[in-house]
Amino acid sequence: MSSARRGGSAAGVGWRRRKGALRALPAALLLAAAARAESWCDRPPRAAWAGLERVPVSDPWFHVYRVGKGVFALYEPDNYEEVISYLIVGSERALLFDTGMGMSRIRAAVEEVTRLPVVVLNSHTHYDHVGGNADFERILGMDTPFTRESARGLPHEAVRGEVTPESLCTRHLPGFDAGAYRIRPFQIGERIRDGHVIDLGGRHLEVLAVPGHTPDSLALLDREAGLLFTGDTFYEGPIWLFFPGTDLDAYERSLARLAALAPALTRIHPGHNTPVASPARLAQLRAAFADVRAGRARPEPREEGRVEYAFDGFSFLMRPPAGR
Repeated sequence: MSSARRGGSAAGVGWRRRKGALRALPAALLLAAAARAESWCDRPPRAAWAGLERVPVSDPWFHVYRVGKGVFALYEPDNYEEVISYLIVGSERALLFDTGMGMSRIRAAVEEVTRLPVVVLNSHTHYDHVGGNADFERILGMDTPFTRESARGLPHEAVRGEVTPESLCTRHLPGFDAGAYRIRPFQIGERIRDGHVIDLGGRHLEVLAVPGHTPDSLALLDREAGLLFTGDTFYEGPIWLFFPGTDLDAYERSLARLAALAPALTRIHPGHNTPVASPARLAQLRAAFADVRAGRARPEPREEGRVEYAFDGFSFLMRPPAGR
């Protein structure tokens, strides 16, 4: 990410995570890293947020924006993941789609936006989307081994790369103990499947299983409003397709499923970096990934032995093809 961000120019090379890479650095290099992080923290917000209505909440860690009727984006710009969680409000209850990094208490921010009862559903259970799950009583989840394992949480050693000076601005986290950061275990109260419909009162959300990025990846469709919440299946920036559990064949099938929905959509809401994108992105995404699988796209080498296939406004960060 431009100086440790997940997004930025899709062809940039300075935005990659180095989990735990600062542990053994000399003090002078640590100070230099901290200076870079401070410079990054002072950068202006992404332009995509400028035209949206900011909703005031007490916790400055969360930047909350109204992105549609009854739809709020809870953005965490001071961690390089730049994760976005979405609060979707009906007349009787609300749904929180992802709970972010867990570095500050997302539940308190949510309760300032709505007094309705809230159910949590994760776009997938990577750590940067479930960090606040443990603060909620009602959590829905896919019935997969991957989901069950994720619900056990992660110790500090597994996520310490998220709290290095290059990854995190702590100016809005008074008293935050980076050395104690972990992903707390959480309890899934109801197992759901593809096609499950969530009734919020006057608003129905359909769960679409879109495995690929993870085995439990899902999208959330509001058919009446023409909204699709894509999680990490699509966002503007480098889409990570190198984690254990990633299945490229499944991802390709999921892209075809989502691209077929595009004519009926008004906008899509991705899981990182920018909160609103055109449904046309789904067809572009599908075509770009087809080029990657067919060998028509050129990979560029990246750190840790990965390669990146860059397109207009997004890219795929992957393991190198077999034989390379």
